[in-house]
Order: sequence, then structure tokens, then C-alpha cells
Amino acid sequence: MLWPRLWALLAAAAAAAEAAIIPEATVRISHLVLESRAREFLYKQDQRYSYECKRAVTASWNYHTNVTRQNKEDLVEAQERFSDWTKQSWEEARRWTSLLPYFRDTEVTRQIKLLSVLGAPALPKAELLKYTRLISEMTAIYDATTVCRYRNPNRCDLAMNRGLNKLLRKSRDYDELKHAWEAWRESTGRVRQRYQQFVQLANKAAIANGFRNMAELAVAQYESENFREDMGAVWEQIRPLYEQLHAYARRKLREVYGSDHVTRRGPLPAHLLGNMWALSWKLDDLFLPFPDVPPVDVTPEMQRQGYTPRRMFELADGFFYSMNLTRVPTSFWRHSVTETPRDRQVVCHPSAWDFCDGTDFRIKHCTSVTQEDLVTVHHEMAHVQYFLQYKNQPYIFRAGANPGIHEALGHAVALSVESPRHLWRVGLLNSPHVTYETEINDLMRRALDKVVFLPYAYVVDLWRWKVLEGSLPEKDWNCGWWDLKYEIQGMRPPEVRSEADFDAASKYHIPANIAYTRYFVSFVMQFQLHKALCMKAGRYVPGDPTMPLHKCDISSSIRAGNAMREMMRLGSSKPWPEVIEAATGERKMDGSALREYFKPLEKWLTEDNEKHGEFVGWRPDGEYCLYEKPQTKDGPQRCQMNTE
Repeated sequence: MLWPRLWALLAAAAAAAEAAIIPEATVRISHLVLESRAREFLYKQDQRYSYECKRAVTASWNYHTNVTRQNKEDLVEAQERFSDWTKQSWEEARRWTSLLPYFRDTEVTRQIKLLSVLGAPALPKAELLKYTRLISEMTAIYDATTVCRYRNPNRCDLAMNRGLNKLLRKSRDYDELKHAWEAWRESTGRVRQRYQQFVQLANKAAIANGFRNMAELAVAQYESENFREDMGAVWEQIRPLYEQLHAYARRKLREVYGSDHVTRRGPLPAHLLGNMWALSWKLDDLFLPFPDVPPVDVTPEMQRQGYTPRRMFELADGFFYSMNLTRVPTSFWRHSVTETPRDRQVVCHPSAWDFCDGTDFRIKHCTSVTQEDLVTVHHEMAHVQYFLQYKNQPYIFRAGANPGIHEALGHAVALSVESPRHLWRVGLLNSPHVTYETEINDLMRRALDKVVFLPYAYVVDLWRWKVLEGSLPEKDWNCGWWDLKYEIQGMRPPEVRSEADFDAASKYHIPANIAYTRYFVSFVMQFQLHKALCMKAGRYVPGDPTMPLHKCDISSSIRAGNAMREMMRLGSSKPWPEVIEAATGERKMDGSALREYFKPLEKWLTEDNEKHGEFVGWRPDGEYCLYEKPQTKDGPQRCQMNTE
């Protein structure tokens, strides 16, 4: 920390320079002094951040790999300590912001700018406690939600991970699915009054950080004045493929549920797509073009060859080493948890860990010997590779260039690993070639996961931003949600909704206040990265049917590895358009690579929809939400959907 007298001198020098009182030579000297003191400040911040971060991450690791009451208490204490430190650092960094116009070192300027944005912890302590309590209460309501059984209403034991997910995937009873869908939203929607209070406090926090509202602060992470417009433009690039999938799915659902429930030109009933939010349509028995053709699955071969979790991680480490990237340190093998321990309870969700000291990197994964987990292992090891490449950056730059790029790279690696060509190269398939039917099925499975997710991911934060900035007033929150769901996702509720409901809260990320845009970004940019790396590897050639994008495998390509390194080593030290340019040659998010990847499937869908005379797109087929607007002599106004 700089002494108060020095702060006064620096502030006076800055004010005098702005008023052009100090001669030019003196201003140059002041600029050198300012930057020297700023570097000293940043060095101390970096050392302390790394120390405090390591303590907090260690406590988190101890709890997640050994769930005990004591470890939980230690974690809470460590998190509070880290939170106190970040606020202290933020307060000190903000004192430098008025001097930034006089800095010439862009790295110094960028570090101070990043350190001067804190988020919700910028609130006064009493309001921060209320803010965190509201989120805790909302997530507690969500976590405690169970659904009563349709045929046994006295048995209310269906939770999301205890029977409800399976019911939504397996049941073909329209009314049973409708009951589960409505009951879930009736319970989770109880958070609405708390969410009103949360919005007020979130916007207060944004103002404390120098933004007009929390929507503006959230978008600022993407360092583009036109980011929301860019998201919309990317969605319009992808929309034609989604509309073909939508039309195909509507016909398949109509064949099961009848045209009374699924109309010929309308949106899709949101409760029939296999999960609670219609964000993934994994209904192979309904949607696969060739349902009798088995998928590529090397699980039996992995088990026959005696694969172990350790061997799977070694294979993933070798994937990156073959591209001239860095092997994980020996400490990784000593400290990582790659199998389910028998002597303690762990949180089994796969995750990669950076302990903030430039040497300690780990993965926690209760690995099974399956093809699915083989792909997941490579995805998580991609995160560790990212950590290894930017480990020499200052603490504040040790992150992905934007909130979605870390995941985008992991997904891009997975696209190579799950390709038949790669599975053949590592000795798990007899041939790199599969039948046309298998190829189309495989692309369909992937599209029903990755493509149909995008409109949902777009809607979640678009709605949230409208709420936070006030362009969607509180009295219209729920019907505004359904307007977006209809317009962008082509979905409708199974019954007319109203402002007595709060359906956005049916997804955990709303009551828990977890940003969703990063998922949209990662799902788009994985294909953008995949395409660029495949071209550098010489394994995708635009226009060459023998080298399509969806068959590419980048392993063993040093050119692709070098491009990945150039991107990863920068961390967040530069705005993300500059970072992705190092790998892709492009400076914007672009949906054309995704369209290229799924080109064979889009061709098949277009032909199939034309053959069956299926309408592509959607038109309103009823009433979806009752707005609570001023009474007229004819009663309340009802939601009117735009038919254009």
C-alpha cells in the first residue's frame, strides 16, 4: 500500500497535468513515477493474491475430496478470508483508476482496470450479507424441490437427480410429463419475491463498481460495446440449422402425441423434449434418423484392453504432448483424484484445479472406464494445459480471455477425441471409417446436445439482462420470458402461464445467480477453434468432401499445438478478440464453423423435411401467457404473439 502522502502527491500531479499547469518535461517524469509506483503496487497485489488464492483453493479441494463437517467449516473460513482480501485489494486498486489516463504501459493499465471491478462484494457489509442470504434462500428452495408422482400424489419424492430426470427422458405420457413440468415450476417459482429484492441489490453492487446496472457489468466482461448485438447476429447465423431440427422434432413428436398436442406449424411443447428445460433433446428412440444403427462406442474395447483411469489420463496427457505442448508435472499424478475413493465421500463432478502457485495443478474425477469418460478426461486435461501455459502471467491474467474460452477449448479438444479417426489412431477402433447411417446418427446426437442448447442459452441471460436493466418491468417478467422462449427457441408451455408464475427460476442458474452467456460462447467458439486448428493441422480443407470438418482429429499436429499455445499463454492479458486471433485469425465470435461442422446433417434434415412436407419455422397456435396489464372493459389483456 502506498503512503497517504504519496497518494496526495500523485493525485496533485495528475490534476495539475490535466490542467496543463506542469511543464511537458515534468509530466513525462510524473508518468514514469506513476507507472513505477503502479508496478510496485501490482507486484505486491500479485504476491498476496497468489498466496490467498492458494489457501482458498486448498480448502475447497480438501472439502470436495473429503466431505466432512470440519472441512466445510475450514472452507467457509477460507472463503471469507479470501473475500475480505479481494475487497481490500479492490479498494486500493480503485484509488489508481483516476490516474489511468496518464499511463502508457497497457499491461499496467489493464491489470488495474481488472482489479478495480469486484462485483457484488463491493456492497456495504450489511447489504452484502442480505444479498448472499437471498441467493442462499433461493437456492435452498430450488434444491429442496421435489415433485409428487402423477399416479401416486401422496408420494412426493421425485427430485431432479432422483427419478425426475429419468421420467422426463423415458415417459411418453403427455399428462404425466405436463404434471412434472408444472409441479417443478410451482415450487421453484416461489423465489419470485426474493428475486425482486435480489435485483435491487445486484444493481446497487453494479453502481458501486462504476456501472449503471448489473446487466452492463456482466456484458462488460466480454470487452465489446456491441457484444449483445454480436450474440444476436451469431444466433441468426445458426438459426436456419436449428429451424430444420425444430421442424424434424415437431413431426416426430406429433407422430407420438398427435396433432392435438403438437400442431403442424406451432412451437414445440416444452415438456416433451426429454428434460425439464428443453435445452437438450436426448431422445434417441424418437429423433435418431436410423434408430436401429448402433452408435460408435469403444467402451467394450477399452475394457477388453484393460484400460484404467490412470491409463485414460496418460492417454490424454499424450494427446497434448503429441502437439508439442506441455506434459503435466509429476505432482499432478500424486495429488489428483482420478477414481472414487472408498474411504471417504467426495463431490464427484469432474473438475480441473489451479492452485494459484504456478506448480500445483490437479483434476478431480470419479472416472469410469467408458468412452464418455475418456472424452471428459481429455476435456478436463485441456483446462490443465491452459493452466500450464498461462502460469507465468500475473495472477489477474491467469484466466481464459473471456468467460467462455476455457470451456470452448475443452469442447474443441473433445470434438477431435470422439472422432472415429482419433479412436482408430489410439487403437480402439478397427477402422477410421463408419457408415453413412452411423455418421448421420452421430451428428444428430451431437446436434441434439450442442445446437438445440444454443437458443436456450441465449434466452436465459437475454431475459436476465432485460430484468436487471429495467427494460422488462417486474409486472411482465414471466410473460416476457415466454415471449423470448417463443421467439428464439420456438417453445410453448403446456398450459397458459401468467404473472403469478416465475418460470425462469426453474433453472438453477437464475436463483443461484450464475451467468449463462459463457455457455453460449463456449458452444459456438468450440467449433470456431476446432475449424481453425484443423486447418492448421491440414486435416480439414474447405470444399474437399474427403476432408470434412466433422471428421478432423488434430492430435500429433505441431502447427495446431503451436497455435493453441499462442492463445493459451496470453491468458486474459489482452482483450479476447486479440487472443483468439492468435489461434484462429479471426477477432469475432462466428457461427459459420458450427454450420460447416453439421453440414451433412443439415442437408439430410432439409431433404427429410421437404420429403414430408414439414413447415420449417413456427407460428403461434394459441395463447401462452396472460399479462397482468390494466383492466379493460373486456377483461385483462392477453399476450399477443407476433406472427411475422
